[in-house]
Amino acid sequence: MDKNLQRRRKVEQWLREHDFQYHQIEHPPLPTAEAAIAYWKEEDCTFCKNLFFRDHKGKQHYLAICEHSRELNIHSLEKKIRRGKMSLASEWRMEKYLDLSPGSVSIFGLINDMENHVILLIDKALMEADCLGFHPNDNRASLMIKGSDFKRFLQLCGNHFEVLELT
Repeated sequence: MDKNLQRRRKVEQWLREHDFQYHQIEHPPLPTAEAAIAYWKEEDCTFCKNLFFRDHKGKQHYLAICEHSRELNIHSLEKKIRRGKMSLASEWRMEKYLDLSPGSVSIFGLINDMENHVILLIDKALMEADCLGFHPNDNRASLMIKGSDFKRFLQLCGNHFEVLELT
């Protein structure tokens, strides 16, 4: 079994162990949310874009999530969180902190962040969604959970999170 499929199975197992209901669709590998739109058109769900950042010293890491069609300006984000300059995190940082590969970044990577190194930055609009969709740590599928389960996920994973107007 390849690494990304192992990652997906781990997400599915975690969700079952915590009594989450979810719906999943499979599709070809899709490295961006924009590429996945054709596969989501039948789903009544808010699909998310996930970007992994680090601060300028590489000491703090952030996972920013917003609705897939929204623009996320890194300079605007820096001003909102007031923690200095940020840049996209490298592939090895993705692997080290979230056990993810490029193109498969997802909120579900937080289940691998046992020491809560990553701060989650959530666009405020997502907190009102009835359904949210993410890659299950594998960009060959999209997984949808209820908005109420998303909020429960935030509590269970234990990472610090901030709800902001990101876009």
